[in-house]
Amino acid sequence: MTRRVLIIEDNMDIARLVQIHLDDLGCTSDIAGDGRAGLEKFQNGKFNLVVLDLMLPEMDGLTVCQKIRLEPGYVPILMLTAKSTELDRVLGLEMGADDYLTKPFSIPELMARIKALFRRVEALSEGVAAQSSVDVLIRGQLELDVEKRRIRIAEREPTLTAKEFDLLLHFVRHPGRVYSRMELLDQVWGYSHEGYEHTVNSHINRLRAKIEQDPAKPVYILTVWGVGYKFTEDENT
Repeated sequence: MTRRVLIIEDNMDIARLVQIHLDDLGCTSDIAGDGRAGLEKFQNGKFNLVVLDLMLPEMDGLTVCQKIRLEPGYVPILMLTAKSTELDRVLGLEMGADDYLTKPFSIPELMARIKALFRRVEALSEGVAAQSSVDVLIRGQLELDVEKRRIRIAEREPTLTAKEFDLLLHFVRHPGRVYSRMELLDQVWGYSHEGYEHTVNSHINRLRAKIEQDPAKPVYILTVWGVGYKFTEDENT
């Protein structure tokens, strides 16, 4: 299967260098030189990966990332940036990026990250296929439509980002299992780098705001103090 990659990068030298090495991996790729054009290309095409620069004209990379995550389906995003502060990394990951690479980067490292993202998506797809014999999962008032990636709770249909849905689905499939933040990073995001645990907290807070009647007193996603989080085992919740 030939994979198609969208490169959104305003430095054409970097964009073409990435394109050349993607060719070596057997990928086809399109290049967009600004954020707005990149988003339009994404919306009008089908891609298996987006390589996205953070600092872009017309529309910055964080905004592009956020808008891509509102689109149906899930496409991994590798964010490139000249910035290297922890805040920038966390912002990119919270907006929905799957991995983060700081310029200047080596081509072997870039290719290794891209191949790892492809492997991760394939593994997740195989896992979902193996577990999705039931199209709708029901826990109390909460219903998850796995195929359509929609949820319904107490007559409401909150809109989740792709990663919020992945996180909730992971919890629902393992009620009562306690996960540390590092375990959730590894199993839902696909990496377990120290310093990124904050993005787990942020996603759980947003999920609670969307599915809990009182986010300050959650009944679905529970905190296990000193350890991490778990999904309730109470089927009547």
